[in-house]
Amino acid sequence: MKKEDIRICVIGLGYVGLPLARLFSTKYPTIGFDLKKERVEEVMAGHDSTREVDDAMLREAIDKHGFRATSELDDIRGCNFYVVAVPTPVDRNNNPDLRPLYGASETVGKVIGKGDVVVYESTVYPGVTEEECIPVVERESGLKLNRDFYAGYSPERINPGDKVHSVENIKKVTSGSTPETGRLVDDVYSSVIEAGTHLAPSIKVAEAAKVIENSQRDINIAFVNELAKIFHLMGISTRDVLEAASTKWNFLNFTPGLVGGHCIGVDPYYLAQCAQRYGYNPEIILSGRRMNDSMGAYVADRVIKLMLKKGIKVLGSKVLVMGFTFKENCPDVRNTRVIDIVRSLKEYNMDVTVLDPWARPDEVRREYGIELVNALGKDEKFEAAILAVAHEDFKDFDLEAHLERQHVTFDVKGLLPDEITDGRL
Repeated sequence: MKKEDIRICVIGLGYVGLPLARLFSTKYPTIGFDLKKERVEEVMAGHDSTREVDDAMLREAIDKHGFRATSELDDIRGCNFYVVAVPTPVDRNNNPDLRPLYGASETVGKVIGKGDVVVYESTVYPGVTEEECIPVVERESGLKLNRDFYAGYSPERINPGDKVHSVENIKKVTSGSTPETGRLVDDVYSSVIEAGTHLAPSIKVAEAAKVIENSQRDINIAFVNELAKIFHLMGISTRDVLEAASTKWNFLNFTPGLVGGHCIGVDPYYLAQCAQRYGYNPEIILSGRRMNDSMGAYVADRVIKLMLKKGIKVLGSKVLVMGFTFKENCPDVRNTRVIDIVRSLKEYNMDVTVLDPWARPDEVRREYGIELVNALGKDEKFEAAILAVAHEDFKDFDLEAHLERQHVTFDVKGLLPDEITDGRL
């Protein structure tokens, strides 16, 4: 396949797929495929509700570069370079859920032709592309890998809500099922990724590189979360300690907090699952996960103790939780650990109001079964407030106007002024 003959289809138009498809469309004929018709209609109307691609940029891709989105299989049969960018979550038992990947692989198998290439971007443990996904493509298509079609893996590196480190500004790892395929995949990505690419020697190496990136960050945050618990018992400020320690040139300045989202809060489980398949029990990885998963309940416990110390009745008290998305300035609520705070507070029959100007109330209701508001009424008052997500909108938010005379405030993210803050991580 010559690079100038490439016609790209990106399967999955979420936080990863749409920015990538928009970028590819600047150099290649590109179609985006998504099973959700309402998502396709939204994109073709020139709007991205995830806010990863601004409307003007998306409109330019459609009007100037000919990008289009579809949910019809026949529309993508003419493509020859398929990119799979579907979610890879975990189930309620924290086991990898590969069903979206299986479904996308079936879609590819129904349309892929001889000489075509399929590249997976979804985060997986080493071996999934070649041992789980490709057999599905082969079964559906009747074709054989490295004889009739070829495969690659280039792990997504989208950072939701980050307008500086956009897809073209983050170096990309690439790989292929043959050396020639690897070079082709690398050439295609390097033609649009301004930060450059790194061609890994195999698909498994590229898969492993992705899954350890976020596992490493997860473990580092777990360490400072444990420090936060220890320093609280000692009566000293975690942030003061970290500020002092960070004066050393090689100190890694991580901060405590909630760890959710579709990457950091999920990838370690993929790596742990893989390790266990080889007979190894990954103690540090799973210990870090347990620590980070405990932080929501820990925050709720700290708030309740602060209320009791001030003589504020816990039962039936009104509590404001500020922020629900998994990170700041982003509408993504997948695997948000703020829900752990909310559920822990409700166990004490507290009246919890969740405020988030970025999150979509209908999505939160559907996924988590709770009500969320994008704004407060001017007369609403609360006995406690927890700042859980550091949205820019909260910097100018008049929190004091919504607090009862006797109240408690807790700052998870270090955004509130010291004079109105009763507790921090």
